[in-house]
Amino acid sequence: MSFERTLDRLSDDARARLARVIALLAGDPTAPSAVRDPDVAWRAHVADSLTGLEVAELRPGAAIADVGAGAGFPGLVLAAALPGSSVDLIESVGRKCDFMRRALAESGIPGARVVCERAETWAASPPPDGGAEAYGVVVARAVGRLATLAELASPLLRLDGVLIAWKGRRDPDEEDELARAAARLAMDPERVLAVGEIAGSRHRHLHVIRKTGPTPERLPRRPGMAKKRPIGGA
Repeated sequence: MSFERTLDRLSDDARARLARVIALLAGDPTAPSAVRDPDVAWRAHVADSLTGLEVAELRPGAAIADVGAGAGFPGLVLAAALPGSSVDLIESVGRKCDFMRRALAESGIPGARVVCERAETWAASPPPDGGAEAYGVVVARAVGRLATLAELASPLLRLDGVLIAWKGRRDPDEEDELARAAARLAMDPERVLAVGEIAGSRHRHLHVIRKTGPTPERLPRRPGMAKKRPIGGA
């Protein structure tokens, strides 16, 4: 599937709403992205985000958390593309949260909200005041190592939910680290999809990691520990 055909997966309404996000990205000097040119942003942000639709669990009506949402990708795109879905854009940096709130106000994309919290903090409490085991899908794009992402996702996911991690070129050391951590996180690496042609990025891969048991008692750990001392690390 080509880049252009990837964008054809959007309805006219979704495309129009995302065009407002791309326009804001181009015109807002505080936007938290190095990609500002609209033509490039459609490929680097929108088409790349839409590669997630190759995973069956990303479907209309899904409950989705975007961890480390940054400027709102892939979460804003998925919210626009999946009618009836609910997407929580989880981000701890205030200026990024502010941008995403502006993007939602400008675009009117339904079903999405900004959660300006650390993922660990949000996962420590059940709904409605937190996100513990509240989601069928967690997505993460350009956030961290696989073992770190799996640790952050595990307490957010329901049993049998999946983490979809957007990564570049495959890294055997990183995948081995995840394999060592898997049992302790109740997160099983399931498959890796090569989606470079769709994303317009040669080495783009999606890692699909499934939650296979109850949330381990030690999770979530204190904020920052998943990155500083990853489970499965050497």
